[in-house]
Amino acid sequence: MDAIVEPKPLSRAQMSARVAADIPEGWVVNLGIGIPTMVANHVPPEREVIFQSENGVIGVGPAPAPDAVEPWLINASKAFITLRTGGCYVHHADSFAMIRGGHIDLCVLGAFEVAENGDIANWATSDNEMAPAVGGAMDLAAGAKRLWAVMEHTTKDGRSKIVPRCSYPLTALGVVTRVYTNLAVLDVEKHGFVVREMIPGMSFEALQARSDAKLHLPG
Repeated sequence: MDAIVEPKPLSRAQMSARVAADIPEGWVVNLGIGIPTMVANHVPPEREVIFQSENGVIGVGPAPAPDAVEPWLINASKAFITLRTGGCYVHHADSFAMIRGGHIDLCVLGAFEVAENGDIANWATSDNEMAPAVGGAMDLAAGAKRLWAVMEHTTKDGRSKIVPRCSYPLTALGVVTRVYTNLAVLDVEKHGFVVREMIPGMSFEALQARSDAKLHLPG
């Protein structure tokens, strides 16, 4: 009997590259901490995607080589970055004016859970969390024109992050329009999660078995 070969989930770099491939030309994009920060590494120089960081950087480029780090140039998660040609620095207040004024085309956030109605929980895993506050993610979720989430499909112990309703403290209500995981790409529509893409070798039934929320095929 042939051994059953499990499909290989995407790595974090592959997940971020998959997100980068879907960003339209000319969009202004804010990248949250974690996997989202890697998205800037996968946009080639000939494409015009403007990455904005909350701490006042417009035109964020890919991560620098280890021998080319500029210690004063960081993003909102304190990771070293580069500046693309034409990039600039702005006051923190101007950065948040862009966010709160609706000038960000897309925000990409990591998440602990995303619900089938588009709710997102991405800052705490209990009501007793020691994290100081929800932070800028709340402003981004409310102010950006659209929000995509990128995360592993399940936790390390196999619990689904694709859920009917979030059990963790919420970041924002009904804002997520698309979810990228290491197993699939899901759109959030009125009737729930619609599967747009699965990794090679993954069946719809196997994906549903790893998802607490009900999944739907297109159409």
